[in-house]
Amino acid sequence: MPHEKAWCPGCGHFTLQKVLRQALADLEIPNDNLVFVSGIGQAAKLPQYTKGHMFNGLHGRALPAAMAIKACNPNMTVIVDSGDGCSYGEGGNHFLAQMARNSNIVQIVHNNMIYGLTKGQASPTSPKGLVTPVQVNGVTNEPFNPLAVAIAMGATFVARVFAGNMEQTKEVIKQAIQHKGYALIDSFVPCVSMNKINTFKWYKENTYELESSHDKSNQQMAFARALETGKYPTGIFYQNMNKRTFVEESSAYKHNSSPLYERTLDFGKLRKLIDSKRF
Repeated sequence: MPHEKAWCPGCGHFTLQKVLRQALADLEIPNDNLVFVSGIGQAAKLPQYTKGHMFNGLHGRALPAAMAIKACNPNMTVIVDSGDGCSYGEGGNHFLAQMARNSNIVQIVHNNMIYGLTKGQASPTSPKGLVTPVQVNGVTNEPFNPLAVAIAMGATFVARVFAGNMEQTKEVIKQAIQHKGYALIDSFVPCVSMNKINTFKWYKENTYELESSHDKSNQQMAFARALETGKYPTGIFYQNMNKRTFVEESSAYKHNSSPLYERTLDFGKLRKLIDSKRF
Protein backbone atom coordinates (compact mmCIF):
# COMPACT_ATOMS: atom_id res chain seq x y z
CA MET A 1 0.00 0.00 0.00
CA PRO A 2 1.32 3.50 -0.78
CA HIS A 3 2.21 5.50 2.29
CA GLU A 4 3.62 8.89 3.13
CA LYS A 5 6.89 9.20 5.01
CA ALA A 6 6.54 11.17 8.23
CA TRP A 7 9.62 13.30 7.55
CA CYS A 8 9.75 16.99 6.73
CA PRO A 9 10.36 17.94 3.08
CA GLY A 10 14.11 18.23 2.57
CA CYS A 11 14.98 16.12 5.63
CA GLY A 12 18.39 14.45 5.50
CA HIS A 13 16.82 11.09 6.38
CA PHE A 14 15.53 10.84 2.80
CA THR A 15 19.07 11.10 1.47
CA LEU A 16 20.54 8.57 3.87
CA GLN A 17 17.73 6.11 3.19
CA LYS A 18 18.34 6.38 -0.56
CA VAL A 19 22.07 5.75 -0.16
CA LEU A 20 21.50 2.85 2.25
CA ARG A 21 19.15 1.18 -0.23
CA GLN A 22 21.73 1.62 -2.99
CA ALA A 23 24.42 0.03 -0.81
CA LEU A 24 22.19 -2.96 -0.02
CA ALA A 25 21.37 -3.35 -3.72
CA ASP A 26 25.07 -3.25 -4.66
CA LEU A 27 25.81 -5.98 -2.12
CA GLU A 28 22.79 -8.00 -3.35
CA ILE A 29 21.54 -8.64 0.17
CA PRO A 30 18.12 -10.37 -0.01
CA ASN A 31 15.31 -8.63 1.86
CA ASP A 32 14.47 -11.81 3.75
CA ASN A 33 18.05 -11.97 5.06
CA LEU A 34 18.01 -8.40 6.37
CA VAL A 35 16.85 -7.05 9.73
CA PHE A 36 16.54 -3.38 10.67
CA VAL A 37 16.43 -2.52 14.36
CA SER A 38 15.59 0.92 15.73
CA GLY A 39 14.45 2.77 18.81
CA ILE A 40 12.35 5.95 18.90
CA GLY A 41 12.69 9.13 16.87
CA GLN A 42 12.46 10.44 13.33
CA ALA A 43 15.52 8.43 12.23
CA ALA A 44 14.09 5.32 13.87
CA LYS A 45 11.22 5.39 11.36
CA LEU A 46 13.57 4.47 8.49
CA PRO A 47 13.04 0.69 8.86
CA GLN A 48 9.31 1.23 8.36
CA TYR A 49 10.07 2.64 4.90
CA THR A 50 12.65 0.05 3.83
CA LYS A 51 12.14 -3.54 2.70
CA GLY A 52 13.37 -6.18 5.11
CA HIS A 53 12.49 -7.51 8.54
CA MET A 54 12.11 -4.91 11.29
CA PHE A 55 12.18 -4.63 15.06
CA ASN A 56 11.21 -1.25 16.51
CA GLY A 57 11.65 -1.05 20.28
CA LEU A 58 12.03 1.30 23.19
CA HIS A 59 13.93 4.59 23.11
CA GLY A 60 17.66 3.82 23.28
CA ARG A 61 17.21 0.04 23.44
CA ALA A 62 17.91 -0.97 19.84
CA LEU A 63 21.38 -2.45 20.39
CA PRO A 64 20.46 -5.24 22.88
CA ALA A 65 17.68 -6.38 20.53
CA ALA A 66 20.05 -6.32 17.55
CA MET A 67 22.66 -8.30 19.49
CA ALA A 68 20.06 -10.94 20.39
CA ILE A 69 18.80 -11.20 16.81
CA LYS A 70 22.33 -11.69 15.49
CA ALA A 71 23.11 -14.23 18.22
CA CYS A 72 20.00 -16.26 17.39
CA ASN A 73 20.68 -16.20 13.65
CA PRO A 74 24.28 -15.21 12.76
CA ASN A 75 23.46 -15.51 9.06
CA MET A 76 21.25 -12.40 9.12
CA THR A 77 22.51 -8.95 8.17
CA VAL A 78 21.53 -6.78 11.15
CA ILE A 79 21.50 -2.98 10.87
CA VAL A 80 20.65 -0.65 13.73
CA ASP A 81 19.25 2.66 12.53
CA SER A 82 18.41 5.46 14.99
CA GLY A 83 19.22 9.05 15.85
CA ASP A 84 21.88 10.71 17.99
CA GLY A 85 19.56 11.13 20.98
CA CYS A 86 18.34 7.53 20.87
CA SER A 87 21.85 6.13 20.27
CA TYR A 88 24.08 8.30 22.45
CA GLY A 89 21.61 9.67 25.04
CA GLU A 90 19.02 7.11 26.11
CA GLY A 91 21.10 4.35 24.53
CA GLY A 92 24.50 5.48 25.76
CA ASN A 93 25.01 2.59 28.15
CA HIS A 94 24.23 0.03 25.44
CA PHE A 95 26.51 1.91 23.04
CA LEU A 96 29.45 1.39 25.42
CA ALA A 97 28.57 -2.25 26.13
CA GLN A 98 28.23 -3.13 22.46
CA MET A 99 31.77 -2.08 21.67
CA ALA A 100 33.09 -4.43 24.33
CA ARG A 101 30.94 -7.32 23.10
CA ASN A 102 31.69 -6.77 19.41
CA SER A 103 28.51 -8.18 17.89
CA ASN A 104 28.68 -8.52 14.13
CA ILE A 105 26.18 -5.71 13.47
CA VAL A 106 26.15 -2.26 11.87
CA GLN A 107 24.93 0.81 13.76
CA ILE A 108 24.07 3.82 11.60
CA VAL A 109 23.43 6.91 13.71
CA HIS A 110 21.51 9.77 12.08
CA ASN A 111 23.35 12.60 13.81
CA ASN A 112 21.52 15.90 13.29
CA MET A 113 22.73 17.35 16.60
CA ILE A 114 19.15 17.85 17.84
CA TYR A 115 16.10 15.93 19.05
CA GLY A 116 14.05 16.20 15.87
CA LEU A 117 10.91 14.34 16.97
CA THR A 118 10.35 15.91 20.38
CA LYS A 119 10.40 19.56 19.33
CA GLY A 120 14.05 20.44 19.05
CA GLN A 121 15.73 20.24 22.45
CA ALA A 122 19.51 19.70 22.58
CA SER A 123 20.87 16.20 22.02
CA PRO A 124 24.20 14.80 23.29
CA THR A 125 25.94 16.00 20.10
CA SER A 126 24.46 19.52 19.98
CA PRO A 127 27.19 22.15 19.61
CA LYS A 128 27.92 24.36 22.58
CA GLY A 129 25.96 27.62 22.40
CA LEU A 130 23.13 26.24 20.23
CA VAL A 131 19.87 27.94 21.22
CA THR A 132 16.83 25.64 21.42
CA PRO A 133 13.28 25.90 22.81
CA VAL A 134 14.60 24.26 26.00
CA GLN A 135 18.16 25.62 26.11
CA VAL A 136 16.98 29.20 25.62
CA ASN A 137 20.35 30.65 26.67
CA GLY A 138 22.32 28.20 24.57
CA VAL A 139 23.71 24.70 25.18
CA THR A 140 26.31 24.69 27.93
CA ASN A 141 27.39 21.03 27.75
CA GLU A 142 30.42 19.96 25.77
CA PRO A 143 29.16 17.91 22.79
CA PHE A 144 29.55 14.15 22.99
CA ASN A 145 32.21 12.80 20.61
CA PRO A 146 31.02 9.34 19.56
CA LEU A 147 34.00 8.60 17.33
CA ALA A 148 36.59 9.35 20.00
CA VAL A 149 34.68 7.24 22.52
CA ALA A 150 34.28 4.35 20.08
CA ILE A 151 37.95 4.35 19.11
CA ALA A 152 39.05 4.56 22.75
CA MET A 153 36.73 1.64 23.59
CA GLY A 154 38.24 -0.50 20.84
CA ALA A 155 35.25 -0.61 18.49
CA THR A 156 36.37 -2.57 15.44
CA PHE A 157 34.96 -0.25 12.74
CA VAL A 158 34.50 3.47 13.31
CA ALA A 159 33.41 5.86 10.57
CA ARG A 160 31.75 9.21 9.97
CA VAL A 161 29.90 10.30 6.84
CA PHE A 162 27.90 13.29 5.64
CA ALA A 163 24.72 12.04 3.96
CA GLY A 164 25.05 14.76 1.32
CA ASN A 165 28.30 13.14 0.15
CA MET A 166 26.36 10.24 -1.26
CA GLU A 167 29.13 8.30 -3.00
CA GLN A 168 31.40 8.19 0.04
CA THR A 169 28.46 7.37 2.31
CA LYS A 170 27.45 4.42 0.13
CA GLU A 171 30.96 2.99 0.05
CA VAL A 172 31.40 3.34 3.82
CA ILE A 173 28.07 1.59 4.45
CA LYS A 174 29.06 -1.26 2.15
CA GLN A 175 32.39 -1.71 3.92
CA ALA A 176 30.68 -1.59 7.31
CA ILE A 177 28.25 -4.34 6.31
CA GLN A 178 31.11 -6.49 5.01
CA HIS A 179 33.16 -5.92 8.18
CA LYS A 180 33.26 -8.74 10.75
CA GLY A 181 32.37 -7.17 14.09
CA TYR A 182 30.61 -4.11 15.45
CA ALA A 183 30.62 -1.20 12.99
CA LEU A 184 29.66 2.37 13.89
CA ILE A 185 28.75 4.92 11.23
CA ASP A 186 28.05 8.37 12.64
CA SER A 187 26.18 10.11 9.84
CA PHE A 188 25.70 13.86 9.65
CA VAL A 189 22.05 14.20 8.61
CA PRO A 190 20.61 17.74 8.63
CA CYS A 191 17.32 18.44 10.40
CA VAL A 192 15.69 21.15 8.31
CA SER A 193 12.98 22.02 10.85
CA MET A 194 14.65 21.99 14.28
CA ASN A 195 18.30 22.82 13.57
CA LYS A 196 18.74 25.92 11.41
CA ILE A 197 22.49 26.11 12.09
CA ASN A 198 23.83 22.72 10.99
CA THR A 199 22.27 22.69 7.53
CA PHE A 200 23.22 20.84 4.33
CA LYS A 201 25.25 23.89 3.36
CA TRP A 202 26.97 24.00 6.77
CA TYR A 203 27.92 20.31 6.65
CA LYS A 204 29.20 20.64 3.09
CA GLU A 205 31.40 23.58 4.08
CA ASN A 206 32.57 22.04 7.36
CA THR A 207 33.48 18.50 6.35
CA TYR A 208 36.24 16.97 4.26
CA GLU A 209 37.23 13.44 3.31
CA LEU A 210 40.06 11.69 5.12
CA GLU A 211 43.14 11.31 2.95
CA SER A 212 43.68 7.99 1.19
CA SER A 213 46.97 7.77 3.11
CA HIS A 214 45.15 7.68 6.47
CA ASP A 215 46.18 4.52 8.35
CA LYS A 216 42.93 2.91 9.51
CA SER A 217 44.82 0.35 11.60
CA ASN A 218 46.52 2.99 13.75
CA GLN A 219 44.28 3.51 16.78
CA GLN A 220 46.18 6.51 18.15
CA MET A 221 46.15 8.29 14.80
CA ALA A 222 42.44 7.55 14.40
CA PHE A 223 41.74 8.97 17.86
CA ALA A 224 43.62 12.16 17.04
CA ARG A 225 41.64 12.63 13.83
CA ALA A 226 38.38 12.04 15.72
CA LEU A 227 39.19 15.03 17.94
CA GLU A 228 39.30 17.46 14.99
CA THR A 229 36.49 20.02 15.10
CA GLY A 230 37.58 22.96 12.93
CA LYS A 231 36.37 20.96 9.98
CA TYR A 232 35.10 17.43 10.50
CA PRO A 233 36.86 14.63 8.60
CA THR A 234 34.67 11.93 7.08
CA GLY A 235 35.47 8.37 6.09
CA ILE A 236 36.68 5.29 7.93
CA PHE A 237 38.77 6.35 10.93
CA TYR A 238 39.59 2.97 12.44
CA GLN A 239 39.22 -0.69 11.57
CA ASN A 240 40.37 -3.79 13.44
CA MET A 241 39.77 -7.04 11.57
CA ASN A 242 41.41 -9.32 14.12
CA LYS A 243 38.99 -9.20 17.07
CA ARG A 244 36.64 -12.10 17.70
CA THR A 245 32.93 -11.37 17.60
CA PHE A 246 30.31 -11.92 20.31
CA VAL A 247 29.04 -15.06 18.58
CA GLU A 248 32.55 -16.46 18.17
CA GLU A 249 33.13 -15.99 21.91
CA SER A 250 29.75 -17.45 22.88
CA SER A 251 29.68 -20.89 24.50
CA ALA A 252 26.43 -21.56 22.64
CA TYR A 253 28.39 -21.87 19.40
CA LYS A 254 31.52 -23.52 20.76
CA HIS A 255 30.50 -27.04 19.73
CA ASN A 256 27.50 -26.35 17.52
CA SER A 257 27.47 -23.92 14.60
CA SER A 258 23.76 -24.19 13.78
CA PRO A 259 21.74 -21.02 14.54
CA LEU A 260 19.94 -21.02 17.87
CA TYR A 261 16.51 -20.67 16.29
CA GLU A 262 17.00 -23.99 14.45
CA ARG A 263 17.82 -25.98 17.58
CA THR A 264 15.35 -28.12 19.50
CA LEU A 265 14.72 -26.90 23.01
CA ASP A 266 15.34 -29.60 25.62
CA PHE A 267 12.79 -28.78 28.33
CA GLY A 268 14.30 -31.37 30.63
CA LYS A 269 17.67 -29.62 30.62
CA LEU A 270 15.99 -26.23 30.97
CA ARG A 271 13.99 -27.44 34.00
CA LYS A 272 17.13 -28.88 35.53
CA LEU A 273 18.98 -25.59 35.04
CA ILE A 274 16.15 -23.58 36.59
CA ASP A 275 15.89 -25.95 39.54
CA SER A 276 19.64 -25.65 40.13
CA LYS A 277 19.21 -21.91 40.67
CA ARG A 278 16.44 -22.23 43.25
CA PHE A 279 17.32 -21.44 46.85
